[in-house]
Amino acid sequence: MAMRVLWSFLPESVPQMARANYRREALAAVFLPFALAATEGAIVSVLVRVAYEGRVPAIWLNLAVGVLAAAPAMANITSFMWVKLSHGVRKIPFMNGLQIGLLAMVLVIAASPRTSLGLVLTTLAVVAGRMAWAGLVTIRSTVWRYNYRRDVRAQITGKFATIQVMSLALLGLGLGQAMDADERAFRIMLPIGAVLAGIGIWHYSKIRVRHETALLAGERKGDVARTVSLNPWSVVRTLHDDRPFARFMAAQFLLGMGNMMAMAPLVLVLREQFELGYLAGILIASSIPLGLMPVFIPIWARLLDHTHIVRFRTIHSWVFLINLSLMVVGVYWDMLWLGGVAAVAKGIAFAGGVLAWNLGHLDFAPTGRESQYMGVHVTLTGVRGALAPMIGVSVYTIASSSGFGYHAGAWTYALCFFIAACGTAAFFVLAGDPTIRDRIREEPLETAPPTRDGA
Repeated sequence: MAMRVLWSFLPESVPQMARANYRREALAAVFLPFALAATEGAIVSVLVRVAYEGRVPAIWLNLAVGVLAAAPAMANITSFMWVKLSHGVRKIPFMNGLQIGLLAMVLVIAASPRTSLGLVLTTLAVVAGRMAWAGLVTIRSTVWRYNYRRDVRAQITGKFATIQVMSLALLGLGLGQAMDADERAFRIMLPIGAVLAGIGIWHYSKIRVRHETALLAGERKGDVARTVSLNPWSVVRTLHDDRPFARFMAAQFLLGMGNMMAMAPLVLVLREQFELGYLAGILIASSIPLGLMPVFIPIWARLLDHTHIVRFRTIHSWVFLINLSLMVVGVYWDMLWLGGVAAVAKGIAFAGGVLAWNLGHLDFAPTGRESQYMGVHVTLTGVRGALAPMIGVSVYTIASSSGFGYHAGAWTYALCFFIAACGTAAFFVLAGDPTIRDRIREEPLETAPPTRDGA
C-alpha cells in the first residue's frame, strides 16, 4: 500500500506528455513551503498571538491576528493587477519574480523585533508576501490548463497540493515546537527556510508552458486585451458579461465568507478559552487540517475530474458545514476534543476546497481568458478575505464584552455556519438552473497535443 502511494507521486504515474513539467513542479512544491509557511495565516497568527502577548496592547494584538489570519485571502484582492501585469508576457519568469518577492518578505519577518514596530513590520510583510503568492496562484491556473489535460488535471494538481500541505503541516509543527523551546528560534529557522525555498524557485524556472507562443499571441489580440485592465471594475465587467459565472461567484462568496469569518476567532478561542501555547494551537488551527488533506485530495480529485464545479460544490460544501457545526458545539460546551474532531472535518473540506478553488473557474472560462477568470475569482476571494476575519473578530469581541463569556465563540461560529449554509443552498439552486445544467452536461475534456520536450 505504501509503495502504491509513493508510486502515485512519481512522474511515471502521469501521462507521458506531462511528465517533464510534472517533475519540475513537484520538486518546487517540496521546497517552496519552507518560505510559504512563514506567511500561512493559521500558522503566523498563532505565533504572533503568543509571541507578542504582553508586549503590545491587547486590542492591537487581536487586530493584528485578524489581519494575519485574513492575509492569505485578503491579498488576493490584488489579483486583477497581476492579471494585467502578466498579460502577454512569459508566465514562468514572471512567477519566479513573485516567488523571490515572497522570500524577501520572509527575511523581513525574521528580522522584526518584538515591539509594536515589529508587529507592524511582521503584519505588513505577511500581507506583502501573500500578495506575491496571490499573483502566482492567479497565473498558475493558466499554466495548468495548457500543461495538463482536463481529465487528469485535478489529480495532477492535487498531487502538488498534497506535497505542499504535507510540507506546511510538518513545518508548522516544527516551528511551533521550536518556538515553545526558544522564542528566538524563528530568527534562525526563517532564513534557512528562505534558502531552501530558493531551490524550489530554481526548479520552477525550468517549467515550460506548452504552446506558450500561441497563448501569448492570443492574449495580445485586441478584443481579449481590452478585457484585461488594471481598473478593478474590469472584475465587474467580466461578471456582467457572464451571468452564470457571476451567480457561481456569489454562491462561492457566501460559502467562503462563512469559513473565513471562523479563522481568526479560532486563534483567539484556542488561546483565551483553552489557553493553548504555540504547538497545540498550531496543531488544531493548521497542522491537523493540513496533515489530513493528502489523504482526501485524491478522492476529491477523482470526483472533480469528471464533474462540473457546480455539482462538485453541492457535495463538497456539506463538509464545511459539519466543521462549523462541530465548532459551535465544542466551543459552547468547552470541549477541546470536539475542536480536534472539527479540525479533522476541516482537513477533509480543505482537501476538496484547494482543488475547487484553483480549478473551478476553468469550467466557465473561455480559452485564452483563463487568467482573467481566475483573476475575478481570486479578487473576490480578496474582498471577502479583507472583510470576513475582521467581521469574525469584531463579532467575537462584541459578544465577549456583552457578557457571553466562553459562549461568545459559539455564537460567532453559529453566525459563520448560517452564512456558509446560505452559500451551500445557492449551489443547489445553481445546479437546477437550465443555463448551468447545459454547461454541466457539456463538461469539455480538451486534450492538447504534446510538444517536442514531452511537456
